[in-house]
Amino acid sequence: KPAYRRAATEVGAAIAQTGWRLVYGAGDVGLMGAVAEAATAAGAPTLGIIPGHLLSMEAPRGVFGDRIVTETMHERKKVMFMNADAVAVLPGGAGSLDEFFEVLTWAQLGLHRKPIVLLNIDGYWQPLIDLVDHVIAEGFASPSLRDLFSVVADVDGLVSALAPPRH
Repeated sequence: KPAYRRAATEVGAAIAQTGWRLVYGAGDVGLMGAVAEAATAAGAPTLGIIPGHLLSMEAPRGVFGDRIVTETMHERKKVMFMNADAVAVLPGGAGSLDEFFEVLTWAQLGLHRKPIVLLNIDGYWQPLIDLVDHVIAEGFASPSLRDLFSVVADVDGLVSALAPPRH
């Protein structure tokens, strides 16, 4: 959907405008590529992390910022998480779901307190939110699971959710 790509481009620009750094999976395709391209164009520093076996499939034709090549997907996720201050989940597929549930599980286990935010453009993540609510309703997780992530409808909401509190 054009709305997803528009939001990805807005996220990239917002990262630069707020002075943040983009830590991402180092690809230049899809929404990941749109975020990286917009962030780079707007002057944000970027750090892409990619496992060696994906270099031929996902490696950017134009490398955006710094890049780390890892041995495995597990190492990629670990390095991405270690270098990130927060996790923003845009509409995506199995990889996005995998990364969301991994960082959510780590938060549930008390391994981190980094913000996790679902960017729910046009209600994309509503079935996922409903599933989490179902897991809670069926007794497989405490209601506190819902407190470990937030849901925003647009990029302004994402920036607000990730902005450090003002004193």
